[in-house]
Amino acid sequence: MTLDDLRVFVAVCRAGSLSSVARDLGRTQSAVSQHVKRLERETGVALLERRPRGVVPTQAGRILETAAAEGINGLDLAVRQLRDLLDGHSGHVRVATGATTVRHFMSEAVVAFRRSHPEVNLEFRTVSSGRGSFDALADGTLDLAWITIGPPVRGIEQRTVVELPWLLAVPADDPLSDRPHLDPAELTDTRLIRLPPNSASAAHLEAACAERGVRFAYEPSVADWDTALLLAELGVGRAVVPAVPGLPVPGDGPLRLIPLPGLRPLPVGWAVRRWDALSPPARAFADTVAAVR
Repeated sequence: MTLDDLRVFVAVCRAGSLSSVARDLGRTQSAVSQHVKRLERETGVALLERRPRGVVPTQAGRILETAAAEGINGLDLAVRQLRDLLDGHSGHVRVATGATTVRHFMSEAVVAFRRSHPEVNLEFRTVSSGRGSFDALADGTLDLAWITIGPPVRGIEQRTVVELPWLLAVPADDPLSDRPHLDPAELTDTRLIRLPPNSASAAHLEAACAERGVRFAYEPSVADWDTALLLAELGVGRAVVPAVPGLPVPGDGPLRLIPLPGLRPLPVGWAVRRWDALSPPARAFADTVAAVR
């Protein structure tokens, strides 16, 4: 049996007439009858009872009509939703972020995306590690994850959106605060407020320092970049952080940010299961973040 068979059968049951359905569909009565006969051969039961003024469904026919009508209605709704999804007008975009990601990288993009896709639901989930993001992408519970780009991961595609230079954050009264930039070697054995020790950004920083032969001593670690910046501003210690969007201009205010051009920048961007399998809204959001970052 085919979906067309079921559509015609439901129409016949509702109209009570083969001939009227044939007229509505622009077909012959014989062609309409063939759809019903095919269903009867497949099911092995009579589905219609012929009467002088048309047809009515048998008991078996009523069972099939009810089930077919529900299924067809559900399929029609799904097709409409798929068309909306294809056009980017509805759906869900589920994004994994760190604690400060939305503030620094996505605030403008969220506003722009909501204006252009008002029917799409954006859902943000805080994930504590890259491994957790990759697992959620792999099992389909997330569409996109904003990560520190790292080594290849089986079944995951990574795409760099921006490379962030490293900065030394110090209070305005720090002896280094008036320096226009620093060579990382000048900071050897400097005690720093440590980024989350298990984070990809901390691992990248340590690797970049190792390339230059630089070793830091560390104060107790913090949970995120913003906390490290706050403690540096309060004079609790110095911090090396990436130049995330929205930071003060280096050299201004109570917090001084001194570029460290000798360190390899931190690459951040998107991780997905497969770019070619992203829904149009998810792809549109990823592109919006890249465009307005």
